[in-house]
Amino acid sequence: MQTELSKKLGVEHAVFGFTPFPAVAAAITRAGGFGVLGAVRYTAPDDLARDLDWMQEHTDGLPYGLDVVMPAQKVEGVGEAEIEAMIPEGHRQFVRDTLAKHGVPELAEGEASGWRITGWMEQVARSQLDVAFGYPIKLLANALGSPPADVVRRAHDRGVLVAALAGSARHARHHAEAGIDVVVAQGYEAGGHTGEIATMVLVPEVVEAVGPLPVLAAGGIGSGEQIAAGLALGAQGVWLGSLWLTTTEAELHSRALTDKLLAAGSGDTVRSRALTGKPARQLRTEWTDAWDDPAGPGTLPMPLQGLLVAEAVSRIQKYEVKPLLGTPVGQIVGKMTAERGVQETFDELTRGFERAVDRINRIAGRDAR
Repeated sequence: MQTELSKKLGVEHAVFGFTPFPAVAAAITRAGGFGVLGAVRYTAPDDLARDLDWMQEHTDGLPYGLDVVMPAQKVEGVGEAEIEAMIPEGHRQFVRDTLAKHGVPELAEGEASGWRITGWMEQVARSQLDVAFGYPIKLLANALGSPPADVVRRAHDRGVLVAALAGSARHARHHAEAGIDVVVAQGYEAGGHTGEIATMVLVPEVVEAVGPLPVLAAGGIGSGEQIAAGLALGAQGVWLGSLWLTTTEAELHSRALTDKLLAAGSGDTVRSRALTGKPARQLRTEWTDAWDDPAGPGTLPMPLQGLLVAEAVSRIQKYEVKPLLGTPVGQIVGKMTAERGVQETFDELTRGFERAVDRINRIAGRDAR
């Protein structure tokens, strides 16, 4: 599964694996892919440095990347306290009422929320970059589109390629104009923030819009056959995220959540603004239903919604309140039916890719090689 882009980055297979877990990212890289560590959960620079140190020790000198979340435009003088003050009391009461309805216990006195959305704030992302550029990362991806121009220049000055996610050809052209090196065409099926165009339609549109820039296909991809389809559509690789959530190296810290993922079908996700304020595909739960109910107050824009629900999400996760317990995940969750290691998962991807190539060769009347 080699392409011009994978050869440029020095990886065996053009499979880019996004994950918030260092152990998974490192295992993806060791398996011959390109591990991409998600940085959004790191609010303290020292924590990110610790895990990048660990990545350095466990990737055998092979390449890996980092994914941040930052807007293209900088907003001066707005910090977390100022944003918190914008949250209406009615929305806070709705959170309290919803948690009380399901009997969710309070956190212990003095216990801080373990899940914060401050990683979506630009100043936090910049502090992450200050750390990351001290390591030999080969790719910097931004989940909110093109990063600010000075960040692109800073990456390029260090020989780091810059990738940006796009949900439409228009977004992709904007990234190309901004000097982005790789466009990730993320279809409707994907977990997390995603648009309204399906992968099968989106990928060739983006390839045509930004060629010869390399494009990665993302959204609903979880088999080698689907990887082959993405490459056949003109992509130079695939971007996989959800598939790694049920690997044995993943650190979900919740047996109940893992079990929900393993039991879920492809129709058990929903695009909801409940988590961050932007449409994000996630497991459908009574929590997402409450926020999507027209009788409720409705969600707030990013980053207000994320700050509003941060403590609630921590409580739901800590006490494993099953009706409310969820996570961002794509429609490929229906294929995630068993826990397997990253290497075993990767082996199945390569076998599936070979099966697909052999099938096409037979259809085309060529001998499989």
